[in-house]
Amino acid sequence: MYQLCIFDLDGTLINSLGDLADSVNFALRQYNLPEHPEEAYRHFVGNGAKKLIQRVLPQGREDLFQQVYETYDRRYHDCCLCRTQPYPGILSLLDEVHKAGSRIAVLSNKPDPFTRYIAGHFFPHQLDLVFGQRPGIPTKPAPDGVWEILRHFEVTPEQAILIGDSDVDIETAHQAGLSSLGVCWGFRGREELERAGADFLAADAAEAVRILTGHSI
Repeated sequence: MYQLCIFDLDGTLINSLGDLADSVNFALRQYNLPEHPEEAYRHFVGNGAKKLIQRVLPQGREDLFQQVYETYDRRYHDCCLCRTQPYPGILSLLDEVHKAGSRIAVLSNKPDPFTRYIAGHFFPHQLDLVFGQRPGIPTKPAPDGVWEILRHFEVTPEQAILIGDSDVDIETAHQAGLSSLGVCWGFRGREELERAGADFLAADAAEAVRILTGHSI
C-alpha cells in the first residue's frame, strides 16, 4: 500500500488531446504554417508547452516560435475545457485511492496555471497537491518536482508511486527512485510503457485501483 500516489495529468487523468491539437493548429493557421492531424499530437505532447511548439514548427521556421507559442497560449486559455474530459473511471479511481489511505498529488509538465485550473475544475475534492511546470523547477523526466512533493508529504520514495501514460513519466519515476504504474489508456500506449520499464501496467481504471490499493471497484 502506497502512502502517496503522484499522477500525471494529460493522458493519465484527462483526455486533453483534442483541445491541445485544436489550439496548436489554430496558432499554426495564423502564420500560414502547416497543421497536423489530431493523432499526431499523441507524440508531440508530454514535455511541456514550449517543447510542443518546437515539435510542430516546420524546419526552417524556428523564427516564428515565440509568436506561435503566444498565440497557442492565448487560444488554449480560452478553450482548454472545450473537449477535455476525465478518462472513464478516473473519479472512482481517485476516490478509492483516498479511501485506502493514500494522499494524491498531480505533477504535470503543463504550465502550472493551466494545470491547477483544469485539475481543480474536474477534481475539486480529490487532489491533495497540484504542481504544473513552474519557473526554476526542471520539467519531467527530471526528478526535482517529485522530490518536492515527497518533502511536502514527508514520505520516502519507497512509500510513493508515480502514475503516467508515457516514457517521460516512467523515466521520472526511475530517476526519483519511485515505483511506476503505466496507464495504457493514455496518449502513448502499452508498448512505449513496456519499453520504458514500467513496474506495473493498467489497461483501465479498475485495474489501476487493484494495483494501487489491492481492492476492486
